[in-house]
Amino acid sequence: MLRVTGSLSAVSSPAAVTFSAALRLSVAHTLALASPPPHPRCLSTFSRSLLGRRISSLGVRPRVPSMYPIRLSGFSALKARASFSSGGSSPSREILVQHVLVKEGDSELFAELQKRILDGEDMSDLAAEYSICPSKKEGGILGWVKLGQMVPEFEEAAFKAEPNHVVRCKTQFGWHLLQVLSEREPVKDIQVEELHSKMQDPVFMEEAQLIDVREPDEIATASLPGFKVFPLRQFGTWAPDITSKLNPEKDTFVLCKVGGRSMQVANWLQSQGFKSVYNVAGGIQAYSLKVDPSIPTY
Repeated sequence: MLRVTGSLSAVSSPAAVTFSAALRLSVAHTLALASPPPHPRCLSTFSRSLLGRRISSLGVRPRVPSMYPIRLSGFSALKARASFSSGGSSPSREILVQHVLVKEGDSELFAELQKRILDGEDMSDLAAEYSICPSKKEGGILGWVKLGQMVPEFEEAAFKAEPNHVVRCKTQFGWHLLQVLSEREPVKDIQVEELHSKMQDPVFMEEAQLIDVREPDEIATASLPGFKVFPLRQFGTWAPDITSKLNPEKDTFVLCKVGGRSMQVANWLQSQGFKSVYNVAGGIQAYSLKVDPSIPTY
């Protein structure tokens, strides 16, 4: 089962890549990653719900956030006729990767799958039927990955690939047909001093979407004007129809106490197709210390 950890961050210490070691951190799955995963029982409800993400740039309809694996139906619409090519890469870029993995000796099967993809068959269906990677349960979806999270051969091929163009590569696991389904830049931090400056502009306060993901008791202690409350613990109540509450096209700023919870929500909003999402670095604690000491700390 594909799971997501609560931290959503990469482990820095390298280790030998095996299938068990590859099933680790972030939404990236199998083969790609080089450090062991935390135990699934440690996963938060919020983090698992990230798997219900919408890939807006590919025209996939949003689903209710789920605690469980990505369903193949969510990616069956990603039928792009494939071509074999390579492209460029940005160091900060994150990519959503899908692949089919076959054994090194299965050259006939590999050639057949390559032809069927070129003929227009859905990689999700082929991965589910033929891939030897555990990601076959998710139609070959490895999730959002960034540089340094994958074995070198796979990483080089994936980060040079143009979106929706299939490329092939060989790793210690076998032969891969892979495609990049979408790409994005990481969520941006905004310092509290800059946020304060922007908040002095009435146009900004009218146009920007300001979100506070702390709990009601925290907000009763300390709050900033103009922020709408979306408590993280109540994620399941507001997440399913988030795009009816907020406009994905507008600048969105997310606040919590010190910046951790807000970064989780900011990443999730970006996965739902929000175009410009900012995490308030240091949260309201930093705002009190650096901008307005009259705001209580707790």
